[in-house]
Amino acid sequence: MRFFLICCFSLWCIASHAAPPTPALRLLLTAPEVTLDPALASDLSSLSLVENLFEPPLRYHYLARPVTLEGNTASALPSVSDGGKTYLLHIKPGIFFRPDPAFKGVARELTASDYVYSWQRLYDPTLKSPWAYLLQGKLLGDEALQAAGKFDVKTAIAGLQALDKYTLQIRLKQADPNFLYFLAMPVSSAIAPEVVQSYGAQVGSHPVGTGPYLLQEWQRGHHLVLEAMPGYRADTLSAHKAIAQDDITLSRALAGKTLPRTKRLEIAVVEEPQAYLLAFLDGQFDYLEQVPPTMAGMVLQGGAGPALALKPALASKGMKLSPFTPLQTYYLWMNMQDPLLGGYSVDKIALRRAIALAYNREEDINLLEKGLALPAQMPIPPLALGYDAGYRSSNRYDLALANRLLDKFGYGKRDAQGFRLQASGAPLVLRMHAVTTSDGRVRAEAWRKCLLALGIQLEFVFDKKSEINKAARLGKVQMFETNWIGDYPDGENFLQLLYGPNSGRANYAHFQLPAYDKLYEQARDLPPGAARDALYKQMAQLIDAYNPWVLRIYPLSLDLQQPWLKQYRRHPVALTNWRYLESERK
Repeated sequence: MRFFLICCFSLWCIASHAAPPTPALRLLLTAPEVTLDPALASDLSSLSLVENLFEPPLRYHYLARPVTLEGNTASALPSVSDGGKTYLLHIKPGIFFRPDPAFKGVARELTASDYVYSWQRLYDPTLKSPWAYLLQGKLLGDEALQAAGKFDVKTAIAGLQALDKYTLQIRLKQADPNFLYFLAMPVSSAIAPEVVQSYGAQVGSHPVGTGPYLLQEWQRGHHLVLEAMPGYRADTLSAHKAIAQDDITLSRALAGKTLPRTKRLEIAVVEEPQAYLLAFLDGQFDYLEQVPPTMAGMVLQGGAGPALALKPALASKGMKLSPFTPLQTYYLWMNMQDPLLGGYSVDKIALRRAIALAYNREEDINLLEKGLALPAQMPIPPLALGYDAGYRSSNRYDLALANRLLDKFGYGKRDAQGFRLQASGAPLVLRMHAVTTSDGRVRAEAWRKCLLALGIQLEFVFDKKSEINKAARLGKVQMFETNWIGDYPDGENFLQLLYGPNSGRANYAHFQLPAYDKLYEQARDLPPGAARDALYKQMAQLIDAYNPWVLRIYPLSLDLQQPWLKQYRRHPVALTNWRYLESERK
C-alpha cells in the first residue's frame, strides 16, 4: 500500500511539473475559523475549510440547477428501499486520508466503518455537536448509544452498519425526505478513529481528511494555506443534463479536467468590511462574495435598482458583477431563558412583541441595506422548499401599538429621564451582543434607535461572533443579531433553529414550545407538498406570536470577481467552489 501511495505521489509530482503551475488562488474569509472538526464546525469560515479538507459521501453538482446531488466518496447516490427507510452506499476503493502520525506510517484507506464511527460520534453528549439533531432519534436502534446514560461510540446499532469494507447500510426508523441532504453536508464527512484517539479534544486543530486539499500553514484567525492533496483520486466534473445554457461554456471548460484545478490556496481572514473591500479592489483577492451593503456605492453605478451595474472604472478593468440570491435569512434572536427578556408569560411576550413592532424593515433596507434586500416575513427564505411568498408576518412596524403593549402589560412606569421601568420599579435595561466591526457598530446603533422609541435603555457587549456563539449556547447572551445560511434547500433547515431539543445547539434562542415542537416533528416526516407547507405556516405563526426572533431581511448578494479568475459560479448550497477555480493572474 505504501508503494501505491509513493507511485501516486510521484505521478502527481510529474504531472504538476509537466506544465507551468497555475497561480495560487487568493481567497477571503470574513470571520475567524473556530474549529476544523467536522462534528463541531458550524460557522461559515470553519465549514468552508472543512468542506475542502474532509469529504461526505455525496456532494452537489457544481453547475446543475436546480441543485442536484451526486456521488462523492460514494460511487453514486445510495439505493433506497423499504419505503425510504433503508439506504445502501458503496464507498469508492482507493481513497486515502492525508498522512498523519496517528496512522503510524501506514497508508490509511477510507472505509465504510469510518462513516459509522464519525456519525455515531455526533451522539457523544460531551462533544455537544450542533448537528446531532440530524441523526438523533432517526437511526434504527440509536437509543442504545446512550443506554443507561453512558455513551460508547463503538456500540453497534441496526441503523448504521458497515456490511463490508466499502458498503455502508443506513436504516431509519421512518422515512426522512431530507436525509439525502445530510449525506452531502460537511458534518457527514469521515474522520478516522485513530486521529480522534491521538488528539482527543484537540482534534479540531489537527484536520486529517480525504478532501482535495490539506492544511499546510495555519495562523489562527489570520492566514491559512491549503495545498492539493498528493495522490488525490482522478476527480472530474461530471456531465449533467440540468446545466443551464449560460453555464454550458463553463462546463466545457472543465470537461475532462482533474480536480482540484489549483494546487495552492492562500486564505486571509479579514473581518473589517471596508478593509476587505478595498483589498479586493486592489487585486489582493480573486473574488468577493456579498459586498457589504453599506459600501455598495463604492462599486455600483447609480446605486441599487432593477439594472445593477458596476462603476465604469471597475468594469474597464474587467471586473465582473454577479447578483445572487443566497439561501439566507437575517434575524435578531432573544434568549427565552433570560430572566428579563425570556419566558412565556403575557408580560414577557408583550415585551418581545413590542421590540418586534419597533423594528422598521423598510427603513432598514433603504438606509442600511441600500436596497439590496427583501423584508423577511417568515424564517424560510425564497428558493427554499416551503417558502410562502404570500405569507405576511403580523409583526409590522407600529410604534404606537408597541408602546400601548408595554403600557398595558407592566412596563408603563418611567423614571425621571423617561425610560421605562419593570413592574417591580427596577430599571428596564436590555443588553445586546454585537460583533466588533464597523458594520456591527452601525447595526447596534440602529437597534438602540428602535428601543429608544419605546423608552427602553439598551447596552452593548462587543465581541467576535465565534465567542458570542459560544456564550449563546450556554444561555449567557440576552439577544444577538445574526443570520442563517441554508445547509440544504429545505425550509426544515431554518425551522430547526427553534426546535426545542436543539436548545443550546443551533437553537440559540433556547425556544422550547411543545406546540411548535409537535408541528416540527409532524412536518419533518412529510414529503414536500401542501400538507407540509401548511405545518410550516403554523410554525411561522407561532414564531410571530411568541417572538423569540425578530425577522429582518432576505439579502441580495453582490458578488465580484477579478478578470483573471476562471470557472467561477456561486452555488446555492455548497459553501465554496475552490476546487473548480483557476487563476490566470500575471
